[in-house]
Amino acid sequence: MASFFRANEIANIAVEIEKKGRQFYLRLEEAAKTPETRELFHYLAVEETKHQKIFQDLADRLGDIELPAWATDEEYGSYIQGLVESHALFSDESVEKQLNALEDEKEAIRMAMNFEKDTLLFFVEMETFVPESEKAAVKECAQEEKLHLIRLQNMYSKL
Repeated sequence: MASFFRANEIANIAVEIEKKGRQFYLRLEEAAKTPETRELFHYLAVEETKHQKIFQDLADRLGDIELPAWATDEEYGSYIQGLVESHALFSDESVEKQLNALEDEKEAIRMAMNFEKDTLLFFVEMETFVPESEKAAVKECAQEEKLHLIRLQNMYSKL
C-alpha cells in the first residue's frame, strides 16, 4: 500500500527537528568547557529557533496541500520515514546516552556535525515536497545548515 504524505506534515517534521536541535545545542552550551565552544553552541541554538519559526510558518501556509502523485510511492514514503527515524536527534534515549558519555568538546562537535548533516539531507529532500513558491525558504535553511557545518568543522579543527 502506498504511503501518503502531505506537504505540511513534512514541514511539521522540520519544526520538530529544529526544536530538538535547539534543546541539543542548549545542552551542549551548558556543558561547554571553553568560551569559544559555549558561544558557538549558543549561536547554533538561536539559529535553530529561527529555523523552527520559518518551518512553522511554512506548515501553516501549506495546510493540507497533497504531495504530487509521484511522491506517494511506497518506497519513497519509506525513504522519508527512514530519514526521520535515522536522524541523529530523533532517538531521545540514544541522544541522552551519547550526551552523557561525551568525554570532550571534540566529541560534542562531532555529534553536532552529524546532527547538521542529517538535517541538511532532510531539507534537501524536503525541497521536492513544497510548492515552487516555498522552495526558497527551504533552500535558505539548507544553506544555513551548510554554514553551521562549516563553523563546526572549523572549531573541530582548532581543538
